[in-house]
Amino acid sequence: MLKLYVIRHAETEWNIEQRMQGWKDSSLTETGRKHAALLQERLRTVPFTALYCSPSDRTRETAQIVLGQRDVPMYFDERLREIHLGHWEGKTIAEIAQIDERNHHHFYYEPHAYNPIVGETFLDVQRRAVAAIQHIADTHSEGHVLVVTHGVVIRTLLVYWKQQTLAQLWENSRVYGTSVTIVSFNGEKWVLECESNISHLEGEMIRG
Repeated sequence: MLKLYVIRHAETEWNIEQRMQGWKDSSLTETGRKHAALLQERLRTVPFTALYCSPSDRTRETAQIVLGQRDVPMYFDERLREIHLGHWEGKTIAEIAQIDERNHHHFYYEPHAYNPIVGETFLDVQRRAVAAIQHIADTHSEGHVLVVTHGVVIRTLLVYWKQQTLAQLWENSRVYGTSVTIVSFNGEKWVLECESNISHLEGEMIRG
């Protein structure tokens, strides 16, 4: 049996500013690093055999904190990168609502209809994310594998695992920084065991 621990990166400076990151990057906050360290403690007894990670700096740093001193093979996969948001990247959500009202509405309220001139659709992201996950399943028939990626990527995977449509993208649990989603695969079927869990952050300030 293969079990994946799918983690969203820890809180970043742009998360606090409600600024879209996409393929751009911003540094983890001190709170984010603390939350990743709490997750390290939560997962310290899980015998990870491999780690697959988006190549973004924020996911790399989160992965390094969560793994700590463990000697686990790390693989960086472009297919786990966050959604490409084109001209939105670096702008705040409020700014985007002013300059691109139609796409902003589709992004949050009709995700299946979101189709930017520059960047990716949610279907684009889902296709590459599912391909990355299938590659992991093809490579590892058993064991515990850590996957560190991004919020939209995880949301597209959740609707895939739950056999929902992309119109339901925002209907599932909120994917907070360092949240843990656990899925198992028996060679034929994926089973969602734990969705966007943040039990390691009990008592902590959570901003997104």
